Amino acid sequence: MRSNTLREFLVRLLAVVLISSGFLQASSAGVIGTEYLIESDARQASLERLDVLLARQDVAEQLEKLGVEPAQISARLAGLTNAELMQIEGTLATQTAGGDALGVIGAVFLVLLILELVGVTDVFKKI
Repeated sequence: MRSNTLREFLVRLLAVVLISSGFLQASSAGVIGTEYLIESDARQASLERLDVLLARQDVAEQLEKLGVEPAQISARLAGLTNAELMQIEGTLATQTAGGDALGVIGAVFLVLLILELVGVTDVFKKI
């Protein structure tokens, strides 16, 4: 009785193994390099920063004035290479928010000087 139960169990186990062996798939695995992982993370971070920048209302309005549809923006960003993304971010990082302050001060001084020389204002009379 015990051998019949054991035999029945082994037959069922063998049937399950044979049936499920057809579902096995060979998977290939490889080592992910550190450089690839770092570039991938940097690219994802760059895309997120640019998405945040382009999602601003004033930027979106300006892009619409230039004829760029909002749906095209993310597709074009995804198509950029890592070097192009880094170049765009570098350009944006060097831009100042209000422009060059020294240039603005110089332009104001120049306008006041011209107005003073023409005789429209008396700004420099007290100095």
